[in-house]
Amino acid sequence: MATNIDQTDSYRTSMLAKAETLTEALPYLQRYAGKTFVVKYGGHAMGDPEAARDFAEDIVLLKAVGVNPVVVHGGGPQIGAMLKKLGVESTFVDGLRVTDAATAEVAEMVLSGKINKELVGWIAGAGGKAIGISGKDAGLVTATKVERTTKDPESAIERAVDLGFVGEPSAIDPTILHTVSAAGFIPVVAPIGVGEDGHTYNINADTMAGAIAAKLGASRLFLLTDVAGVLDKDKRLLTDLTPDDIAGLTADGTISGGMIPKLETCVHAVEAGCEAAVVLDGRVPHAMLLEIFTARGAGTLIHR
Repeated sequence: MATNIDQTDSYRTSMLAKAETLTEALPYLQRYAGKTFVVKYGGHAMGDPEAARDFAEDIVLLKAVGVNPVVVHGGGPQIGAMLKKLGVESTFVDGLRVTDAATAEVAEMVLSGKINKELVGWIAGAGGKAIGISGKDAGLVTATKVERTTKDPESAIERAVDLGFVGEPSAIDPTILHTVSAAGFIPVVAPIGVGEDGHTYNINADTMAGAIAAKLGASRLFLLTDVAGVLDKDKRLLTDLTPDDIAGLTADGTISGGMIPKLETCVHAVEAGCEAAVVLDGRVPHAMLLEIFTARGAGTLIHR
């Protein structure tokens, strides 16, 4: 009998904890109802079925509680794997893949075909309704060719680098996103755009998500990464940053490497119309829900 009482008390404690969680989430549910979230999905979560399932459930939950999520996905490792499988050689300049015509064709096939539809399928499996598109659909993203320079390590002379069909957004027409979201569907966007020259361009997913978030005036831009967020020199998470903070931390070397372009994307988005951006660890189950619906948060918030 005592065992049954213990089990009942344990059950009640568990249910009370769940009720308290819902109560804590209530003001955030009210705050974000009707708002738009742009979520860049990539990194570790894309290669892990369990993480992908968690992500899909989070996106479906957001839609169910009145938020309008827009998903922009990456796929660099998958592109690399397919290029290797097909015997197409890749070259890189300062970490950026040089995208010739053959590489661009493979990138579009992997991004707009395989990955995009897999993600649509994960969302459907979680009970949601998603529509997969790319930046080429309905003129969503007009791209321009990325111009980059590299510095010769011996002479320190900068020279122009031709990255091929690598682009960046020059204009966003969000009509299709508004239409899809208003109809009750979740847009899932592959980072492919078309230029005024008619060429197809591969676009960095972070950059594309930031540009879309700015154009939509999104309440949040989420960049899911493989790290906890922005860390200080003692490896502690920095939970709240402004553009000025980021400039200072970059100058003193606290922010370095691949985090620099991610934060540049966040700063551009919040300065161009997005309310705030968040860098958080996509490997943590339901990290996005913890960030949105709890007072503690789970990543680094960047705001004006």
